[in-house]
Amino acid sequence: MLTGKQKRFLRSEAHHLTPIFQVGKGGTNDHLIRHIEEALEVRELIKVSILNNNDDDRYEVAKELSERSGAELVQVIGKTIVLYKESRDNKQIELP
Repeated sequence: MLTGKQKRFLRSEAHHLTPIFQVGKGGTNDHLIRHIEEALEVRELIKVSILNNNDDDRYEVAKELSERSGAELVQVIGKTIVLYKESRDNKQIELP
């Protein structure tokens, strides 16, 4: 679990990032989860956007993505989700 201070730090780090994945009307699937896991291993911190044609609740989508990928949910703001997972090999972000 991340502390409030760590989440604030990660939110500030994610501010300049652009979303690299999109969740469309098909919702989340195993293919998307696998790609998110691979991206988290390389980058540690990513943004995922939810498209307007997705009718699912954005908080439910965020919860499912974080649980299935093993990542920490940092923030849901609008239709953008911020996920963090510490990398085993490419550690770049030092949490406070």
